Amino acid sequence: MRSVFLTLALILSLPLAAQASDPQYVELSPSFIGTLTDSGPRIRYLKVDVALRTNDPAAVARIQYHDPLIRNALVSLFSRQSQDSLSGLEAREALRLEALAVVRQTLEEEEGQALVDDLLFTNLITQ
Repeated sequence: MRSVFLTLALILSLPLAAQASDPQYVELSPSFIGTLTDSGPRIRYLKVDVALRTNDPAAVARIQYHDPLIRNALVSLFSRQSQDSLSGLEAREALRLEALAVVRQTLEEEEGQALVDDLLFTNLITQ
């Protein structure tokens, strides 16, 4: 009887454990909009929408608290981009990884831990 009760308790706790590790997303808004550096005689624009993923629901509030600092770091990164640095999927993936590193470093300095597990470009347009 005792083993049946323990098995039942374990089965009932599984959805709670799975729910605790569900990823949480923090959308950074408004969009990041700027000009590309080596655009030549024609001004070229960059628009990026970013979402941050964390597996810790408690981290969402900390990420949102540091939103201005995160945005500042990403604006600095995006303002250094050129048309050549964004051409091709590999280049955009490299930028995404660099942006993730910048965000994680910023949060590490402020919170003592990175808090963010991934960074996603939900939109990236050059024009």
